[in-house]
Amino acid sequence: MVAWLWTLLIFILCFIPGKDLPDVKVPLIDKWAHIILFGVFSYLWHAVNPANSTRYRLILLIITIYLGWLVEYVQGHYVPGRSQDNMDTLADGIGGLVGVMAYSMYYKMRNTRA
Repeated sequence: MVAWLWTLLIFILCFIPGKDLPDVKVPLIDKWAHIILFGVFSYLWHAVNPANSTRYRLILLIITIYLGWLVEYVQGHYVPGRSQDNMDTLADGIGGLVGVMAYSMYYKMRNTRA
């Protein structure tokens, strides 16, 4: 349930029109936001299916990157005041990789203690 809600939050935040976004003067804040949003996304979806499978992790990473690209495409074509930024898609992929790796490490540590 939490993974679905986080996915919905990504769509809500990423589809806010440009004029409604706050003007934040922090370098690369947009990229960090994408890394965090999609890192948590992949972590939560990995937790839904905690299988220690390389195939699942790869599929999850591909889904994360595709979702990031799709969000950017929609922003660039349908959201007023927003544009498609391939560097945001890269940040989404980096976040996805970090999330998958973080959950994999958590899974490994949890199961070696048991």
